[in-house]
Amino acid sequence: MKSHVIVPLIVACALFMQNLDSTSLATALPAIAASLGEQPLRLHMAITAYMLSLAAFLPMSGWVADRFGARNIFRLAIAIFTLSSIACGFSQDFNQLIMARICQGFGGAMMVPVGRLILVRSVPKSELISAMALMGMPALIGPIIGPLLGGLITSYYHWRWIFWVNVPVGVLGFILASKFIQNVREDDMKPFDWPGFLLSAFGLAATVFGMDTAFTRNTPDLMGVGLLVSGVIALALYVPYSRSISNPIMDLSLMRIPTFRTSVTGGSVFRLGVGAMPFLLPLLMQEGFGYSPVESGAITFVSAAGSLGMRTLAKRILRSFGFRRVLIWNALVASAFMAACALFRPDSSMAFMIAVIFFGGVFRSLEFTSLNSIAFADVERAQMSHAMSFSQMAQRLSLTVGVALSAIVLHQASGNASTLPVSAFAWAFAIIGLVSATSLVSFLSLAPDAGAVLAPRKSKRT
Repeated sequence: MKSHVIVPLIVACALFMQNLDSTSLATALPAIAASLGEQPLRLHMAITAYMLSLAAFLPMSGWVADRFGARNIFRLAIAIFTLSSIACGFSQDFNQLIMARICQGFGGAMMVPVGRLILVRSVPKSELISAMALMGMPALIGPIIGPLLGGLITSYYHWRWIFWVNVPVGVLGFILASKFIQNVREDDMKPFDWPGFLLSAFGLAATVFGMDTAFTRNTPDLMGVGLLVSGVIALALYVPYSRSISNPIMDLSLMRIPTFRTSVTGGSVFRLGVGAMPFLLPLLMQEGFGYSPVESGAITFVSAAGSLGMRTLAKRILRSFGFRRVLIWNALVASAFMAACALFRPDSSMAFMIAVIFFGGVFRSLEFTSLNSIAFADVERAQMSHAMSFSQMAQRLSLTVGVALSAIVLHQASGNASTLPVSAFAWAFAIIGLVSATSLVSFLSLAPDAGAVLAPRKSKRT
């Protein structure tokens, strides 16, 4: 089987596990909160702890893959993720769950970016969009069945099985990677940037965790504010530090590449809203509308169904209109569908809610495919591992901030209410939709022919 077919399918096993885990977990958060004796809003930490760990360790993924071999690290990451999933299922309290999710995030930090690195190194650039779409299609099965599966497991079995269903997928991915993926590594390796890693990891984790804890209480938390300030200072110090050495853990010189820079800056802003959606929708359905986990999952899963349909059309659309035009206009449309969720009420038509969620998934999928592809349009092979880890770190960090931002808005909009009012969710959806729409400012800077090497524009007939 050709590399542009088999490699995307193997990497999709990793994406499937990650997406199934995150989407089914979001549906089960209220039930997990009740089981562990916590408030549902506090359980958003089960999502942010994972993504924080992911973002903190992502910068080292490219170096370790080059040093020890992409196949070795990919298999190790799958094993860590799978074992951590088992530990999540056995958690007896909030702290144990958070610690297991942090370990899961470490495995995910190595698993998904190294898998994508294997893909971009194994597939010709002319086949990259098709390979990305092929990789995404099986991976999207996770988000499609995740909410519904999470609802069924939570309602009729136990939420712990949400984590344990990862085990057979992890075993399959490990076996396929061992058989079909080459252990590619770089011969000329530079020393690992430990100071840069510690500075960036602390900066990222402290900034997001500080923001998450400082403003989700009735009064600002001093420890959270201190973490937020120290994290921002650490990230600010990293910028001059990275320019002073030849092998920084995060190569900021990549931001000089216009297509990569736009993918990181504009893509990060757009994903702030996207990260909040899987957290807000199930919580609204269950806490706001009183739906069961199964009913909630049966509605929210249509978002991923819409995403799956768009994957087959993305390359044709990009060839017809070009990356710049698609990214600008599609960002507005996708953001409008996010904000439209603010209109949901307990008596809203089911058809209306499903249509908004479905078409929101359609347009978000097109934006994702465009952003993920154009990021590497002008990146040289020697820079690919740094570019991959940098891009993935930015993506996960923005998704994490999106969840934290939505939690802050929910808390502030609900005041001292013991339950989350529907009006608080309306504010959250409206704000994240507006924030995501501002991503078009970055996309406006793209050249009209940006990404042409990936999807050559169709010539007009005379």
